[in-house]
Amino acid sequence: MYNRLITNIRPLGFTWQTQNPFLFCVHHLDHYPKGNEELGPDASFAGRNLGQDFTTKDGWRMYHGEAIPGFPAHPHRGFETVTVVLNGFVDHSDSHGAAGRYGNGDVQWMTAGAGLQHAEMFPLLNRNEDNPLELFQIWLNLPKAQKFADPHYKMLWAEDIPVYTQKDAKGNVSEITLIAGTIEDVSAPAPAPDSYAADAENDVSIWLIKMAPHASLELPTASAEADRSLYYYRGSGIKAAGIDIKPYHSIDLLADEKVILENGYDEAFLLLLQGKPINEPVVQHGPFVMSTGAEIKQAIMDYQQTQFGGWPWPRHDNVHNREEGRFAKYADGKEERP
Repeated sequence: MYNRLITNIRPLGFTWQTQNPFLFCVHHLDHYPKGNEELGPDASFAGRNLGQDFTTKDGWRMYHGEAIPGFPAHPHRGFETVTVVLNGFVDHSDSHGAAGRYGNGDVQWMTAGAGLQHAEMFPLLNRNEDNPLELFQIWLNLPKAQKFADPHYKMLWAEDIPVYTQKDAKGNVSEITLIAGTIEDVSAPAPAPDSYAADAENDVSIWLIKMAPHASLELPTASAEADRSLYYYRGSGIKAAGIDIKPYHSIDLLADEKVILENGYDEAFLLLLQGKPINEPVVQHGPFVMSTGAEIKQAIMDYQQTQFGGWPWPRHDNVHNREEGRFAKYADGKEERP
């Protein structure tokens, strides 16, 4: 039973239901074994449906990868991906020649815009110990006016992402990592320049929330027009506005009302997604998210004819050298390291 502050509670699966302007969120949690010479699992693939391995077996999945777990070259148009890596690494390669390796708290904010191909592989860098991976990939829609923006990605390095701290009356601490949005005088790094989140009027927030045992946290309020969802992905139980919430459940709640979260006896971990809806039609066909069916047909035709720039890498499941650290190489040739 809900109260007036909470509009929906639902259990979470692999793909998480989101509210506009978000399209969906996926929680990857894989306990990969030691890596081999190819940066893939040093383990048997027997019993796996390689290329379409989405069933957790021995605690991990290969996804679309056949030798290295992850997602080999595939196209996108018309929206953004925000990839939040909590643990482990992702190797990025794309059709514009950009590349990167990021992880352990880093965030990649990629505007697909007019269209590009990219590969997102999960290199298993450790040969002598396991390679756990945990990440969120969030799909954020673009308004019609930005759907054909130039493709672009920006790195939000872990060292540059601020953390807002709140203590309750008993001194218990809650931490909010700001990937997008603002709390008091703490603001997240700027997103990609053509992002829907780049305009503060759209009230987009992406927060990682960590609550100490028995901590109480008052969520900052936002505009009444914003949709706000909380995803409680780890812990032993919390209360939201006095309602018991079980682990691995989501909560839709009013953004402009004060809501108190009360944690149980273990640390609690939550993801918050918030933003004003994009009040435009949404037509999605796999990796393309446009405003009309005709634009979807055009996206398919454009991809067939141009491959969104082709594929300049030697493999569709391209990964970088094991010794390579965290880095970003952009389409203009600029390189960056945290």
